[in-house]
Amino acid sequence: MKRITYFFGFLFLACFMAAGIVSCEAPEEDKFIGIQLWSVRGDMIADPEGTLRELGEMGYSFIETANYQDGKFYGMDPVSFRALVEAKGMKFISSHLGRELPPEEEWDEAMEWWATAIDAHVRGEVPYMVLPYMPKSAFENLEVLQRWADYFNTIGEMAREKGVRFGFHNHAIEFTEVEGIVAYDYLLDNTDPELVFFQLDLYWIVEGGKDPVDYFRRYPGRFLMYHVKDKQEVGASGTIDFRASYENAELAGMRYHIVEVEDYNYEPIESVRVSLEYLMNADYVLPDYR
Repeated sequence: MKRITYFFGFLFLACFMAAGIVSCEAPEEDKFIGIQLWSVRGDMIADPEGTLRELGEMGYSFIETANYQDGKFYGMDPVSFRALVEAKGMKFISSHLGRELPPEEEWDEAMEWWATAIDAHVRGEVPYMVLPYMPKSAFENLEVLQRWADYFNTIGEMAREKGVRFGFHNHAIEFTEVEGIVAYDYLLDNTDPELVFFQLDLYWIVEGGKDPVDYFRRYPGRFLMYHVKDKQEVGASGTIDFRASYENAELAGMRYHIVEVEDYNYEPIESVRVSLEYLMNADYVLPDYR
């Protein structure tokens, strides 16, 4: 079964090569590309060590976690988990984690939660932490949205004091209008660039009806990270203009790009392999943006 999966993965990439979307030649050097572990969440639960080994062997350079709870990543203390990642040839750069905006009576409890999370990142020497969602209730009106912006700034200040940077990851809902203002624009305008960075999902912004490059021009330097995502594997739909985003990476402020796959044509571990190969062979993707 694995041989059949690999064959179709190769065939998928070959179609893009034949169309001239990616280079037919092997990349001249490795590229510093990350993987969001949500892409292989089942594999990480079943066999974290084996999954990390396979990701490292296929050529991923760093990971972003999707499982934080009570000061631990995938049930492991931060030092042990980082050691495991590094033993597989990768770096532990970033995490997705989150707690929604609390009601006033739960504010202190929420701040304690974030303090514990930040300390876990410090212990694991993880430089970035990202809140990956906002509920529909956040977009009720501008007053509520402002409370979220203030919440981001507060967390960002707490993180910065410990040497960690805090960011926000979008979906499509953030590009809806709240009282005539695009919610994502409001968040960009009302968060402190020194405290809050934005991890732009290149698929969801397009699904939200917006152009990434337009945002790079209007908010240069705010987008420290890209989530490189497509309908299925990266490049599978042929509808996302990844080239334009990469060619404007300096304008965006991008330093890290991270593959995420949520819908699959193959087994998840093979889907992330195909996605990596696509970017490795794309002539517009530089070896390193740090």
